[in-house]
Amino acid sequence: MENNISLFRKVMGNYPSGVTVVTTINENNVPLGLTVNSFSSVSLEPLLILWSIDKKVSSYDVFMKTGKFAINILSSKQADICALFARKGNDRFQNCQWESSSLNLPIISGAASVLQCRTYKTVEAGDHTIFIGEVIDIHHENIAPLLYHKREMGEIPKSFYSSK
Repeated sequence: MENNISLFRKVMGNYPSGVTVVTTINENNVPLGLTVNSFSSVSLEPLLILWSIDKKVSSYDVFMKTGKFAINILSSKQADICALFARKGNDRFQNCQWESSSLNLPIISGAASVLQCRTYKTVEAGDHTIFIGEVIDIHHENIAPLLYHKREMGEIPKSFYSSK
């Protein structure tokens, strides 16, 4: 099985994805967040998205209880924010610019887009829980998103859009 896990990691690492920071607040209004690339759209009617969280993450219980979260889709200039929210044991919100939304969710300044959600459903899936969120507020900037591929981050190359 170990060989399958290693191969699975290689396969998934070769799949390019966008990068998000998912944020919420705890019962004392303290902001919490983590880097997430397991993010996808689910439905247009109603507007639903999904992301997953490892059950061993320190903020797991807060996300399970809070009932709301924000998906901060990082811009191509925010690789440092991705790294900040991926590291353990630091005060992430002391080291970045953010503000509290009208829904009392932490919003990372400079994000390409932000989807504020209420928890629609959770699904147990192995060592993770999948959160399905109903989108209740959308903010979008017309800026390039951050991409992740084979442990590297960057923006979509301009050549990707050129006609052939």
